[in-house]
Amino acid sequence: MKVSIAGIISEPGNSTENKTGDWRTFRPVVDLKKCKKCGICAKFCPDSAITVSKEKGAEIDYDYCKGCMICMHECPFNAITQEDEEK
Repeated sequence: MKVSIAGIISEPGNSTENKTGDWRTFRPVVDLKKCKKCGICAKFCPDSAITVSKEKGAEIDYDYCKGCMICMHECPFNAITQEDEEK
């Protein structure tokens, strides 16, 4: 039986080429009225899927967010909630 090797990284820095957001069971949703644009959610995001700007607040790139919900647990303003992912 021949077993193929999985997870081969052909070159470093290729994570932006592999969209991993469809792994989610839950999706974080930002309430922009509660968001204070502090950036704590972005600092704790293991996937670098959150950007925070003074104009727009926190924005989640769902192409790369895996739904770990660390951002929700770290937000001191309860501005991020969890919703079931719809497929």
